[in-house]
Amino acid sequence: MSIVTLTMNPAMDIAASTAVVRPTDKMRCTTPRFDPGGGGINVARTVVALGESVTAVFPIGGPEGIQLAELVRVTGVPMRTVSVSEPTRQSLSVTDESCGAQYRFVFPGPRLSSAEQHRCLVEVERAAGAARLVVASGSLPPGVPDDFYQRLADLLGELDIPLIVDTAGAPLHALRRGIRLLKPSVRELSDLVGHALPDRGSQLAAARDLIVNGVTEIVVLSLGSAGALLVTAENEEYFAPIRSTVASGIGAGDAMVGGLAVGLLREYALGDAVRLGIAAATAALATPGTQPGEPGRITELFGTLTAPERSGVWT
Repeated sequence: MSIVTLTMNPAMDIAASTAVVRPTDKMRCTTPRFDPGGGGINVARTVVALGESVTAVFPIGGPEGIQLAELVRVTGVPMRTVSVSEPTRQSLSVTDESCGAQYRFVFPGPRLSSAEQHRCLVEVERAAGAARLVVASGSLPPGVPDDFYQRLADLLGELDIPLIVDTAGAPLHALRRGIRLLKPSVRELSDLVGHALPDRGSQLAAARDLIVNGVTEIVVLSLGSAGALLVTAENEEYFAPIRSTVASGIGAGDAMVGGLAVGLLREYALGDAVRLGIAAATAALATPGTQPGEPGRITELFGTLTAPERSGVWT
């Protein structure tokens, strides 16, 4: 049994660096690196790195879509693609070598028709027949209604297949019910509740409101460099981060979701599933572009995080 991921707004991720970023001037960049991008695709790459089976579902259009599908194939991720009329988007990141700052330019993506959206749901339903878990991750492209992930949750609820969601903005606001696990960042959760969440007490309260209101059963709140917070109806647990050298921050959150999904697939205790997610995210930080962490490094970091002194229940 496997994991299915859905990426409604995939991208061809282009990454390069230049000596210094400044306005107006032409900036000569290094040879670009091309990676298949988009939340669910990045999640799937981490699942494969951890040795589990996965199917990535995503729309493709134009020459960019063909190139994206080929890059996904090279990574070893099985896929189901949906042909759409408009071209797949590209995203660009440029690192300023003088200071290490990374500038990320994200474009909106193709406009999907109602028929194209429906075919994406059909492909997920077909792939989910042999799955134990579905992950929907990333933004929605133009033309896709804000409640698309809620429609997916309702569909999977009828099939009794749990859903993990990692999204932001309007699609996050539109979620109402049926999510097994929701993974927002502090910024995304703050935007959802409409006010800042400066401390763990406010973060915990906001996360638990989502559970009490029936939106999700579990919240894993990403605190970035400060770690993560796991919240259920009965318990909460804080997880300290692992310090790591950062080669690229792109896709680290998706790697965390990939580790979480694998932990749930393997029926780990929730705390250990979060630890695997943190290990996968930390390992991904050390790799270029959106490349997932090395499997051996993920295993090593997971072992570090399972040491008793590294985590604890927060009250």
